[in-house]
Amino acid sequence: MSVQDDQREKQMVDRFNLTVPEDRRRSDIDAYLNIDGQTVPFELKSATSKGISTVRDLGPNHFTKWKNIHWIFGFYNSTGTQLLHCYYASPDAMVPWISGKERYVLPDIEAAEHAMRGIRADSVINLLGEKEFYTKEDAKWIMKNQWKAVQYIEAADLSVGKEIRYSLDRMVELMRERTYYVMSRGATLNNPHIPLSYISSLPKITTEPAITLRHLVRSYLESTSSTDEPTA
Repeated sequence: MSVQDDQREKQMVDRFNLTVPEDRRRSDIDAYLNIDGQTVPFELKSATSKGISTVRDLGPNHFTKWKNIHWIFGFYNSTGTQLLHCYYASPDAMVPWISGKERYVLPDIEAAEHAMRGIRADSVINLLGEKEFYTKEDAKWIMKNQWKAVQYIEAADLSVGKEIRYSLDRMVELMRERTYYVMSRGATLNNPHIPLSYISSLPKITTEPAITLRHLVRSYLESTSSTDEPTA
C-alpha cells in the first residue's frame, strides 16, 4: 500500500469512526465497525478517478475473505487530498461482482486441484529418492518460503527428539500442497477494477458519514436477521 493510500485509509477510518487492531497486517481486514454488540468487518477502497482498483493477484483467498465483508468506497479530488463522497456496499450488494470474478478463475482453480490430486508416492520418490524417512531439508526444498518454521515442526510425523522427520505419505501431502499453491497463484486476476457504473448504484454517503453508515449497516443486519428466523 502506498503512503497516499495509507493516508486515505486512515482518513476514512476517522471519518466513519471505525477501529483498526494495533497488530493489523496488510492481508488482514482493513477496519471494523462496532454496532449493537456486533463487530462488522470492512474493506476500505479509494480512488481519484473512475472505478476502484482492488488487489494484485485476486484469487480464492480473497473470495473467501470477502464473503461476509462490508465495503466503503471513497472518492477523492484529483490530487487525492479531499474526500468528496463515499458509497457503502453490504456483502449482498457485492455478490454479483465477486461471483463474476470467482467464476472467471474457476477453470484454473479446478486445474490446480486436479494437478494436486495427481501427486503420489512415486512423485516424491522420483524427486527425492526412496528413503526410510525424509528430513526438514527435504521438506524445505519442496515448500521453500511458503511455510514458517513452526509449520515444518507441526507437519513432521516421524520426529525423534529434536530430529524433524517426515514419512513418505506426509511428503506426498506436502508436495500436493505446494503444487496447489504454485498452480493456484496463476489462477488470479491482476487488480481487476470495480466499475463506477457498479458503485454508483450503491447508497451514497455525503453528510454525517458515521451516523449514515451506522444507519445503513443496522438496516442490513436487521434485514438479514429477519430472513434467518425460522418460519412456522
